[in-house]
Amino acid sequence: MKDLRRILVYRLGSLGDTIVALPALHLIARAYPDAERWMLTNFNINEKAAPVAQVLNGTGLIHNYIEYPIGTRNLRTLIKLREKIRQLRPDVLLYLTESRSLLKTLRDALFFRWCGLRRLIGVPYIADLRTCQRSEDGMYEYEGARLTRCIRELGDAQLDNMDSFNLVLSTDERQAAQAALAPLSSRPLLAVSIGAKVDVKDWGDQNWSVLISRLSETFPVCGLVMVGAGVERDRSEMLAKNWNGAFINLCGKLTVRESAAVLEHCHLFVGHDSGPMHLAAAVGTPCVGIFSSRSLPGVWFPYGKQHRVIYHHIECQGCVLNDCMIRHKSCINSITVDEVLRQVLEQAMDRFSVSAGKTATDSLVVG
Repeated sequence: MKDLRRILVYRLGSLGDTIVALPALHLIARAYPDAERWMLTNFNINEKAAPVAQVLNGTGLIHNYIEYPIGTRNLRTLIKLREKIRQLRPDVLLYLTESRSLLKTLRDALFFRWCGLRRLIGVPYIADLRTCQRSEDGMYEYEGARLTRCIRELGDAQLDNMDSFNLVLSTDERQAAQAALAPLSSRPLLAVSIGAKVDVKDWGDQNWSVLISRLSETFPVCGLVMVGAGVERDRSEMLAKNWNGAFINLCGKLTVRESAAVLEHCHLFVGHDSGPMHLAAAVGTPCVGIFSSRSLPGVWFPYGKQHRVIYHHIECQGCVLNDCMIRHKSCINSITVDEVLRQVLEQAMDRFSVSAGKTATDSLVVG
């Protein structure tokens, strides 16, 4: 690959969006090892979402950032952004966005041309690259795999190699995690996250209360670790009181990367379709994911065969709604505590000493 002085990666989103892009970012770093790698990204979305820089700082994948003002249509703001990009003078732009329409894709390409960029890699002009492909079993391609297809001219992203999701956690971050987990001593650990950026992904307090109570009965020797954003702390504390044994509530107490180090120590993660779920998967912790049908099945599932996902097929799947006013979240609300508990038991049989018998199920529950 030709040596370049500076490259610009365009990627928006928060924690989960960053994790699924890690294989593509590692591929870019391998393709341009000596280049100064910048990212054009949003700095904040909402109080429940960790910005990209908090995830990537310390990995060496990105060296610096330019803020992209999400949703702006202000010409003056766009002109200021253009001037920043022109002053940076990147040799190439790597385009890593979520699936979007051809019109928006062309608009983006024209904007970057306007900024003086002559070479754009990864712009999905053809429909096959703009959408996750459907397989014969009705599942859809992982979003991270689609991103790597867009930049396949750079080489093999090695998606099935766990190093492609490596967050390069530091000694200090791992020590902070060990200190945070000290109250649970040497217990096997179960991590739970009840947070979700949008309401349609939230399974509800009643379900979580019953599940945590039953998990406590099933895994009496385990310690419970609640993880998530600071705004989820009070809710997590309330729900964790359904756990009869030792627990700690780390919501908002650690950085994103320190939380990743905590999840490295956990034997199992249970949670919504959320950033913490993707973070757990990135560090190799098996996940049980509770999914609404907001997205198509497979696109945002945790990557890897070691995970279990509960996702109910319904006619309106892939709606991408934030709030479900008509069907009242019938997709995620139809998931029962028994379904989730069964999947946790399947995952935990060779990790914990359990008090319930094994129920044989498939590795993926899709109702």
